[in-house]
Amino acid sequence: MRYFEWRPYVSVAERRRNAEREMKKLRKEGHPVSPIVIEGRTIADTFWGKAWCDNLECYSDFSSRLPRGRTYVRNGSVIDLQIAPGEVRAMVSGSEIYQVAVQVSAVPKTRWRSVCTDCSGAIDSLVELLQGRFSKGVMERICQQKTGLFPAPTEIEFSCSCPDWASMCKHVAAVLYGIGARLDEQPELLFKLRKVDEKDLIAKAGKGLPLSKKGPAEDKVLAGAGLSELFGLDMGTSDDESAAEAMPARKKATRSRRVAKPRSKPADVAAPMGRSTRRSSTDTKKTPPRVKTKTKVKAKAKARKGVKKR
Repeated sequence: MRYFEWRPYVSVAERRRNAEREMKKLRKEGHPVSPIVIEGRTIADTFWGKAWCDNLECYSDFSSRLPRGRTYVRNGSVIDLQIAPGEVRAMVSGSEIYQVAVQVSAVPKTRWRSVCTDCSGAIDSLVELLQGRFSKGVMERICQQKTGLFPAPTEIEFSCSCPDWASMCKHVAAVLYGIGARLDEQPELLFKLRKVDEKDLIAKAGKGLPLSKKGPAEDKVLAGAGLSELFGLDMGTSDDESAAEAMPARKKATRSRRVAKPRSKPADVAAPMGRSTRRSSTDTKKTPPRVKTKTKVKAKAKARKGVKKR
């Protein structure tokens, strides 16, 4: 059989069996297999995935290759697809297992700079960019033809191990549609493919926002007490306020220091040897009894006599 002759037709069921057999072999060898699985007939659901698939028409040299490529990717013939910076490596199951390579050049610096500048004005996408997500406005700018990240026909090259003489054979078309399906789930791979860093969008986002130099009016500024009453918060005091509050406390402390402290009673004298050092209740000093003077006794006697006379 000559190299440029058509290979015998292989049914879809047989291609799937060949694909499963090849994937098992690759997994045993330690190769990270990443097949393209399409549920139903829709290859891409997002607008950027659809935009990538629509852009493939500008690469086609034979109109019959794209429809056959869509059939291949829907049937699960793309058994492995790996996206790396500047290139895509894939394996497609056909009459046999074919190796497909797609080379993509890096984005020109001037174009990438223009994309970052345009995306910096998308204020609503700043939070999503910080979270690693991409808003619709950013993706619409990235997916623009000629000015976005989609490669132009002069920026992309294909190669396949099949005998087809078309530059875009059905296996290459299946891989390109598989890239659209992969970008539909992971749009950040487009930055990886075009050798640019999506963090540049975050770095330049918000730079075009005007910053107001005027502060709010004085009557619209709430003091700390007003804020604490409004929100029910304990507001921290400044250094001046804390120093002013500390002054009365310091004065009270100095006054308390000036007051003479009561002298402590002398310690008890040590008891002689053999006696307990504890003091019983009988050891406490008793107050002496009151002594009655003679004048008081005479006065009381006269008072008694006067009561008897009456």
